[in-house]
Amino acid sequence: MFENLSTVDLTIFAVYIVGMIAFGIYITLREKTENAQDYFLASRALPWWAVGGSLIASNISTEQILAMNGSGFELGLAIAAYELMAALTLILVAKFLLPVFLKEGIYTMPQFLERRYDQRSRSLMSVFWIALFVFVNIATVLYLGGLAIQSFFNVNLYIGIVALALYSATFSVFGGLKAVVWTDVVQVVVLVVGGFLASYFVLDVVSGGEGMLAGLSLLLEQAPERFEMIFERGDFFTTTEAVVDSSGDPVIGPDGRQLRNDVEASGYALLPGIGVLLGGMWITNLYYWGTNQYIIQRALAAKSLGEAQKGVALAAVVKVLLPFIVVIPGIAAYTLGADLYKADEAFPWVLTNHVPVGIKGLVFAGLVAAVGSSISSMVNSASTIFTIDIYKDLINKTASELTLVRVGRISAVVSLIIGVLIAPQLDSLGQVFQFIQEYTGFVSPGVFAVFIFGMFWKRTTGNAAFYTILLSIPLSLAIRFFMPDLPFLDRMGVAYLLCSTLLVLISGLETSNASTGTKRPAFRFILIALLAMVSVATGLKMALTGTGAEQGVGIAVTLATLVLIYIIYTERGEASKRAIDVSPELFRTQSVFNIVAFAVTLFLAAFYALFQ
Repeated sequence: MFENLSTVDLTIFAVYIVGMIAFGIYITLREKTENAQDYFLASRALPWWAVGGSLIASNISTEQILAMNGSGFELGLAIAAYELMAALTLILVAKFLLPVFLKEGIYTMPQFLERRYDQRSRSLMSVFWIALFVFVNIATVLYLGGLAIQSFFNVNLYIGIVALALYSATFSVFGGLKAVVWTDVVQVVVLVVGGFLASYFVLDVVSGGEGMLAGLSLLLEQAPERFEMIFERGDFFTTTEAVVDSSGDPVIGPDGRQLRNDVEASGYALLPGIGVLLGGMWITNLYYWGTNQYIIQRALAAKSLGEAQKGVALAAVVKVLLPFIVVIPGIAAYTLGADLYKADEAFPWVLTNHVPVGIKGLVFAGLVAAVGSSISSMVNSASTIFTIDIYKDLINKTASELTLVRVGRISAVVSLIIGVLIAPQLDSLGQVFQFIQEYTGFVSPGVFAVFIFGMFWKRTTGNAAFYTILLSIPLSLAIRFFMPDLPFLDRMGVAYLLCSTLLVLISGLETSNASTGTKRPAFRFILIALLAMVSVATGLKMALTGTGAEQGVGIAVTLATLVLIYIIYTERGEASKRAIDVSPELFRTQSVFNIVAFAVTLFLAAFYALFQ
């Protein structure tokens, strides 16, 4: 609440907000945005450290700081699998996907789909991604940021949401990607430093003033169940759900907030055992880090492939350190017996009760920095897709550069307004982070399959891609309908198999088989490795640990995946007319990148060996 922030805290917070607004306006006035490349891709001149800093700032928002600390409060360190596996995913994206994207010289992800397939896939995904950014991503980040402001200043949720939207608009609407990235670089420093300080002080409280390391040791001793990284089927946790009456209307308590009841939920359903290492988690991360416009756009704006790869490697290093900021405070709040209305209030509780005066204002500024960075990134990317893939491609093909910039600014404002209107409706949800993951899980298997097969299987056709994208949601919904108890990460593993099979079958029917003397497709090992890590692993886990029908489905998934792998390995069919030519030279990386990749992999292996 407002009284929890002293005059010193409020001064620090206000100076930061005003300073960032002024800095954003300065960048906007200094850096001219005379054409689309200036506005949407920062003139393709970003250095590696700006790419890496902006990637982290765009990714770490309130959905990490608030929602993952909330999951840490209820589930424990296991939720950090999203962060840790993301580090390894970033290495793979930099190694295998970025070279292809930069070789094609694209502005947007839908643009790649047209070059590889056809106009239909580009238009379909343009509409989908704009809807996802505006109605889910922007609205969610605004809601979680508004929740934090509400808890500190005791203001209406709507006021916090509108304030965040206005703050983000000052450097995202007029300055384009340049203003977004340069403010990101500043904000990510404040965010990381503020988050580290919050973790330090709450751990010091846990240890009774004995320091951070002693606090970590006590967490391990007092709450060992919160440090299990791999859940089993019998692992449950206590969460809360909103109370509604017989008509579905919320039941309001004496404090004016909707009543919530404690309920038991399955931890395995959210993080299904070994499936967080081998299985659907790979699809979640590869889709997000490898095909997500507001993430990839930073790498597309780098001055060279080498700079882009070093920037992504920097982001991977930061990722392995983030659980200390985005999960540990939530576990500490649980250990200290925090009495919360809902889990997502764990981090605000830590900040309110256990961070000293002066530091509290800095940490809160870091929280706003996270919100501002993510919102500005999403808004810029939504306007980029609308302007390049819809307006210029479908509405006004002869639009001038200045017209494109103007349309980009207008669409950015519209997306913010829509997000502001939708955000308050999310107040009825519990763990918002899990809501985001499950929603995107309906589409990510099909979309990622279309991208990865388009890069590394020349036989993939435009019809195969279009119908796979179109059927990705119905296929996922069908799996959920027939197997409602199947964890959503496992569901993604099964859906990825179905979408990959659909791509291969339709493409095989549309292209002829080449002679036996034709060489097998290069880079097919990438597709085979992914099918093994995702679908074979999911099928085996279901067959070995499931019961009843799940075991049978697991066996079928395993066998079907092995058959598909055999087809991909042995086929020598005719290439699609729009197939992309890639060579081994394209994937050579610098020694600095290779060293970082090895270090990240070694760290993750040691971490999971320590916390099983």
